[in-house]
Amino acid sequence: MRQADGAICPAYRDYVTWLEEQDPALMRRKSREAEQFFRRTGITFNVYGDDDAEERLIPFDMVPRIITGTEWRRLSRGIEQRVRALNAFMHDLYHRQEILRSGRIPLSLFKGNVAWLPQMVGFTPPGGVYTHIVGIDLVRTGPNEFMVLEDNARTPSGVSYMLENRETMMAMFPELFARIHVQSVSDYPRRLAKSLAACAPDAASDKPVVAVLTPGIYNSAYYEHAFLADQMGAELVEGSDLRVVDGRVQMRTTAGFQPIDVLYRRVDDDFLDPLTFNPQSMLGVPGIMDVYRSGGITIANAPGTGIADDKAIYSFMPEIVEFYTGEKPLLPNVPTWRCAEADSLAYVLDNIADLVVKEVHGSGGYGMLIGPTSSSREIARFRDKLKARPDNYIAQPTLALSTVPIFTKAGLAPRHVDLRPFVLVSPNGIDITPGGLTRVALKKGSLVVNSSQGGGTKDSWVLED
Repeated sequence: MRQADGAICPAYRDYVTWLEEQDPALMRRKSREAEQFFRRTGITFNVYGDDDAEERLIPFDMVPRIITGTEWRRLSRGIEQRVRALNAFMHDLYHRQEILRSGRIPLSLFKGNVAWLPQMVGFTPPGGVYTHIVGIDLVRTGPNEFMVLEDNARTPSGVSYMLENRETMMAMFPELFARIHVQSVSDYPRRLAKSLAACAPDAASDKPVVAVLTPGIYNSAYYEHAFLADQMGAELVEGSDLRVVDGRVQMRTTAGFQPIDVLYRRVDDDFLDPLTFNPQSMLGVPGIMDVYRSGGITIANAPGTGIADDKAIYSFMPEIVEFYTGEKPLLPNVPTWRCAEADSLAYVLDNIADLVVKEVHGSGGYGMLIGPTSSSREIARFRDKLKARPDNYIAQPTLALSTVPIFTKAGLAPRHVDLRPFVLVSPNGIDITPGGLTRVALKKGSLVVNSSQGGGTKDSWVLED
C-alpha cells in the first residue's frame, strides 16, 4: 500500500482516502460480517487427515489487493505468452518431441514421470487445446517485477473464492465500488461456459452439453465444483452418473441418458478411467478414454497436462517459452535448483537452511521445507529425504515477497501474498480474467499462503484506466 519512502502507492490512493474516512468500529463490525457471510454461504474447504475439523471456513480479509490497469496489461502479455508456450509444449511432448530432440530439455525428466501419459501419444484434443483452464501463480518481488512461482495446468482451483470475495466486498461496501472503478470478474462463469463450448468435438450438437465431473462431496474443492456448475448452468456429475452408451459418454437424467460433449473434470488422471488407469477407481468413467480418443468428447483439461505442473519441468520454462514462441520470457521464473543434478544437490545440502525445498509433484503447501523458519530437526529430516530421493525435489531461494495490508484487531498489518490469475484457452483465443485469486499468509512473517496451511484470501482489484 505504501512505497519505501512512506508515500502511498498510486494503485491505493483512492482506497486510502476512502479508508481514512471510515469509523474503525464500523470496519471491525464489517470484518465480522464477512466471516458470517462466508459461513452462511458455505464457502469452505476440506482438510484431509485433520482430526479436529474435516471442513474449515476459508479465511477472508477485506482489504483488497489493488493493481493498476497499466500493471495488469503488462502482466497479461506475459501470462498469455506463457500459456501459449505451455499448450504448444503439451502438443509437442505427445507428438514429435522436438524440444527433447533439440536437447533443450533432458529426456530423463520424462522417464518414469507419472504425470506423462503414454495413452496421449499421437492424439490431438479437439481444437488442439490441452490446457483449457490455467492458473499461473505469481509473486511480486519489486515495484515493477513479478515472477512466476508455479504453473497449474492440470486442475487449477480457487476461482470460486475469487468470485465470492468480489461478491462479498460489493455487498459490504457498495459505495466503495461506486467511487473506485474496478474491472469486473463476475462474468467468469459465462466466459468459462463459452470457452468450454468452443472446444467441443466434431460429434457435438449445435448447442454443446457441458458437465462438471466431481469426485464427490468429500473432495476438498467440492464447494467450487458445485458453485461453477451452478453458475455455468451445467450439470454437476459424479462417475456413477455417467456411462458409455453408443460410443458417447452419457449422463443419467430423468428423461434417460443424455450425451455430454464437454466434460470439465475435477478428477485426477489416475482416477479418470479404471479401464485405462487405476482399476480400483470408483470416481471416473469406464471407457471414457476410448470415447475421448475417438473424438466423442472433450475432456478439460486434457489428460497428461499434469506434466506442466512438475516443478522440475517448471525450472525449464524460460527455455520452453523461447523454444515455442521465439521470444524471451516476459515473466521470469524463480531461480530453481534441480536436486536430481549432483552439483545442485550439493549446493542445496550446503545451504538448505536458507532455501525453500519442494516436492516435484507437491501441491497445497505440503511436502515442503522453508529453511529460515524450520527447526534444526526438520532440516535434518529433509536432508535425509534429499539424499534418499534427490530427483523428487527442487529448491528455490527465499524470496523477498511483497506484502499487502490485512485488517487485524490492532489495525492494518503487512502480510505476504501471491496472485493466481485464471486463464481460459479455446480455439477462439486466450481470455485472462482481470485480477485473479490473491492468497495471503495470515500468520506474521509466514511465506505459506495455502488455505490448508493457515492462509486466507482477499479480493483482487484491477483498476479501470
